[in-house]
Amino acid sequence: MSEFLVSLLGERLVNRDKAELDVQPLGAKLSLVGLFFGCSLNAPCKQFHGSLCDFYGRFKKASEHKDKLEIVFVSSDQDQKHWQDFLQEMPWPALPFKDRHKKMKLWNKYKVTSIPSLVFVDAATGKVVCRNGLLVVRDDPKGLEFPWGPKPFAEVVAGPLLRNNRQTTDSSSLEGHYVGVYFSAHWCPPCRSLTRVLVESYRIVKESGQKFEIVFVSADRSEESFMQYFSEMPWVAVPYSDEARRSRLNRLYGIQGIPTLILLDAEGHMITRQGRVEVLNDPECRLFPWHPRPVLELSESNAVQLHEGPCLVLFVDAEEEGELEPAKQLIQPIAEKLMAKYKAKEEETPLLFFVAGEDDMSDSLRDYTNLPEAAPLLTILDMSARAKYVRDVEEITSAVVDQFVSDFLAEKLKPEPI
Repeated sequence: MSEFLVSLLGERLVNRDKAELDVQPLGAKLSLVGLFFGCSLNAPCKQFHGSLCDFYGRFKKASEHKDKLEIVFVSSDQDQKHWQDFLQEMPWPALPFKDRHKKMKLWNKYKVTSIPSLVFVDAATGKVVCRNGLLVVRDDPKGLEFPWGPKPFAEVVAGPLLRNNRQTTDSSSLEGHYVGVYFSAHWCPPCRSLTRVLVESYRIVKESGQKFEIVFVSADRSEESFMQYFSEMPWVAVPYSDEARRSRLNRLYGIQGIPTLILLDAEGHMITRQGRVEVLNDPECRLFPWHPRPVLELSESNAVQLHEGPCLVLFVDAEEEGELEPAKQLIQPIAEKLMAKYKAKEEETPLLFFVAGEDDMSDSLRDYTNLPEAAPLLTILDMSARAKYVRDVEEITSAVVDQFVSDFLAEKLKPEPI
């Protein structure tokens, strides 16, 4: 356990007294680590920090598991004095200010897209136990539900579900169905745009004979707004008044932003978190239930995934018809092998794969990342770290791609700034 925690966090942390703490002895007693991603200049981070301090104090004082949990601050501060001043207020340790590389690895590994964020991970394996620790702090202030591990969807969603004619149905009616868990709100313009598309997708899938249902989990600010928005939806919803159940579903799937559409199989296991992208990319629902594809064609609707972690992007000549499919076939076996490896470890793949050349997005992406106009061009882009890795060779073969990926994962490549 200790060895793994050292590989995850480094050999030493620092505390508010500027003392260094060895991670190895710390890891010997812990079962859970809460990674607090934040920044001293961010008002929501400052606000959450106060709640987390209260939670931490109660837990360390009264919980029978008080020695099993530690919080570690992962800062995105750019100014060391701001970071030090913020750390002074924290009773837990932090990653050293200068260890930027380790911080970015943690951001990418745990797919952190916004702050504040609190991710609880298993101290022995690094696997995510709970992705939305903010809701743990709010909903379980005494820490009675420690270690906040995931529960089956059927258990979390259990209870009456509402239809827009105000009739109810029991959640057991979802058994044997593919389920889309839809986190959305009327005040959010992208949500309303997606809802219009999703209504048509829902109709197409249902008319095809597939057992499919969507459960709306509202983030609306009033019951009136919820009912107005829900009146446009032909599926079911968790009642707005059942705030506890809505919060548990948010916590179960680690929702960091809306709209989010989670797709589940008939057993309640997750198929994809990218339901929004899939619905927009596949309006005729030919690929339903949208199992993850090893390689994506870059488009305006899926470009958002470029910000979720490192992405391999193979640029090909957009003017030459037919080059895109061979490019996909070239990198697909490598992508499939990587997906299978990390699926076996019950971890998310550390690299997404794209081919670019048939969409205007590729030109915008080249401009934004200051990439050469060469084609084919093999790259790995890490937007959160503002780093790129470029392999500009005359011929891109599967061996070249395989070696490029292996070197990246082994941290043998030198990044260039974006």
